Amino acid sequence: MNDTTIQWHPGFVAAMNLELREDRENLTFHKEFNLNTKPLSIDLLIIQKGTAATVSNEIGKIFREHNIMEYKSPGDSLDIDVYYKTMAYAALYKSGGETADSIPADNVTISLVRENKPRKLFQYFREQGCSVINPYTGIYYIKGPIPFLTQVIVTQELNSTAHGWLCALSRNIKEPVAQRVLELTKNLTQPGERNFADSVLTVMLKANKQMLHKWKGAENMFEILMEIMEPQIKAMLKEEREKAITIGEQKGIRIGEQKGIRIGERTGILATINSLRNFGHSDADIKPEIMKNYRLSSAEADDYLSEADEAGLPKPPLQ
Repeated sequence: MNDTTIQWHPGFVAAMNLELREDRENLTFHKEFNLNTKPLSIDLLIIQKGTAATVSNEIGKIFREHNIMEYKSPGDSLDIDVYYKTMAYAALYKSGGETADSIPADNVTISLVRENKPRKLFQYFREQGCSVINPYTGIYYIKGPIPFLTQVIVTQELNSTAHGWLCALSRNIKEPVAQRVLELTKNLTQPGERNFADSVLTVMLKANKQMLHKWKGAENMFEILMEIMEPQIKAMLKEEREKAITIGEQKGIRIGEQKGIRIGERTGILATINSLRNFGHSDADIKPEIMKNYRLSSAEADDYLSEADEAGLPKPPLQ
C-alpha cells in the first residue's frame, strides 16, 4: 500500500541537489517549473550556466544548457506515454524562448528517473529503431530518431557509493546504503545542504520504517540518527503510535458494538497492543500508551500485556 504521507518528489529534488553539489555553482535548479499559466509543470529543470563547463557527476554528463527531469515514485509507471508527456513538456519549454529557436533542440535534454528498469519502454525504443546504450551503471542513453537527448536513470542499479542520495529513495533500501547516507549527512557543511539531506532522510525512513525500529535497538546508530534529525524522528514515532492506537480503538469499537462495550474495550486494548507490536514498539513503550489511553493502572496494563502473550500476539523481533 502506498503511504500518501511520503513526499517522494521533494525528496528527489533534494537528492539531485546533493548529487550535483560539486557542480552547483554552474547549475540552477527549478523545481516544479511552470510551463505556462495552466497547471503544467516540470518535476525539475536544471539550467547549466556555462556550457563550456562539464558536470562531473555521471548523471550530468549528458547535460546541455536546459535539462528537464521527470521523476517517478516507486510503484509509478514509466511507460511510453510518460516519455511522450515529458517530450511534450520539453517541446513546450523549447518553444517558450524569447525569440524563434533561441533554445535550440540540441541544447535540451530529458532525464527519466525511476527505481526499476522500464523494460517495456526500452523495448518500444528498440522497435522504433533506437538503441539503448549503458555508458554508466544504472544510466541508459537513448540514441536514434528522437528530438531531444534522452537518458533513463534506474536508481536501484546506480552505484550506491557514488549516488547514495538517489539510492535512498526506495522502499527496499539496504542497511549499508542507509548508513552511508547518514555518514554523508554528517559530513555536510555548506549552508542549506543539511535541509536537503533532511528531506531525503525523511523519505528514506518513512518508506523503510522497519529500519528505524531496528536502529532503535542499536544504540549507536539511533544516537547518530537522533543527532541528525531528532525532531523528525520524534514526529514519525508519535505518528506511528497514534496510528496504531487508532487502529486498535476502531477495532475495539466495532467489536464493542457487536458484543458489548466491556468486551469491545478489552479487545480494543489487545488490538492496540498487537498494532503497536507490529509497528516494532517494545512492551516498555506500549505500557504507558495503553495506561494513558484506556485509564489503566500499572498492574492492569501488565495483565493485558500478559494476556496478549498468552493469546500469541507477536512481539517485535528486537525486543
